[in-house]
Amino acid sequence: MAKNSFNKVKAGELELKEKVVAINRVTKTTKGGRTFSFSALVVVGNENGVVGHGLGKAKEVQEAITKGIDDAKKNLIKVPIMHGTIPHDQFAKEGAAKVLIKPAAHGTGVIAGGSMRAVLESAGVTDVLAKSLGSANPHNVVKATFKALGMLREPISVAKTRSVSLKKVFNG
Repeated sequence: MAKNSFNKVKAGELELKEKVVAINRVTKTTKGGRTFSFSALVVVGNENGVVGHGLGKAKEVQEAITKGIDDAKKNLIKVPIMHGTIPHDQFAKEGAAKVLIKPAAHGTGVIAGGSMRAVLESAGVTDVLAKSLGSANPHNVVKATFKALGMLREPISVAKTRSVSLKKVFNG
């Protein structure tokens, strides 16, 4: 499937908050002993419809997180949010990880597991029902969540395309 380039966002002057989703210690055995390095999976977002994810690798944890943040700022997408929730149900798959996100009534909160919760909260979604199916690998769950959020359609554009009122398309 082709990447949605139409909802990409530039990091410019956005107030982005970062969340570390996973840190992994990798050991390489060499002639001189063991060498440790770290990889950090980071999610950034302005909690107002813009979110991104990145991976950083380095010898130190803090350096890996910084690199992850820089990478995340290069992969920002715009998420359509109406009344604190998403416009419609969406299913996406990345590797063996499958995610299902559904809109929820106001006051429900973010019902989601670990890495999905970080992505949805960073995007600014306040009410959503989400389920991670299949693999629990944080990297693939984050990628699948991004794929699902990227496939969401703006209710206003759908209403225009179908020539119906916004209330008929989205009754949040």
